[in-house]
Amino acid sequence: MPNLDIQQPRTEPKAYNNTAIVFHWLIALLIFLNFAMGLYMETFPKHTPSNDAVLFYHASLGSLVFMLAVARLLWRLRHRPLALPDSIAKWQLTASHLLHWLLYVLMLAVPLSGIIHRQAGAHPVSFFGLGALPTVVAQNEPLRLFTDTLHETLVWVLAILVLGHIAAALKHRFIDRDAVLKRMLRRF
Repeated sequence: MPNLDIQQPRTEPKAYNNTAIVFHWLIALLIFLNFAMGLYMETFPKHTPSNDAVLFYHASLGSLVFMLAVARLLWRLRHRPLALPDSIAKWQLTASHLLHWLLYVLMLAVPLSGIIHRQAGAHPVSFFGLGALPTVVAQNEPLRLFTDTLHETLVWVLAILVLGHIAAALKHRFIDRDAVLKRMLRRF
């Protein structure tokens, strides 16, 4: 009879699970879409029907990114990410961890700054017409102006970090030729 008390060594999974992959790619898609929508919105004069229509969807998508980022962060706090290969230099491991946590912070801070900006201007933020988000600030013109600048600045910082994230993933695929990128591309 086999001895069932002997523990087998744990092997690291070769890919992220479906939940991690869905969170990653869904939030990435929404961020890209909302970034493009924000740029498109700027092509219209403010307070015109076209600008307001794009702004409605931009704010709704931003709110969705915020909600998904909260869910993703809560999920992430309970699920350890896959270890990076031993071949990766210590400074790259540190940079990778820092970049990922900065991305989490920005996935929360960018939409939150946009929501506060709208609410400080006395504009409720509708979630796809299903209802308004809870008001977290009263009308406040100095805060509206500050969060307008803050939101735009954070968007560009997020864009730069996302490009760095993509560049690192492509480096792993085409220069290092390791499986780091493949772990997030697993089929369901």
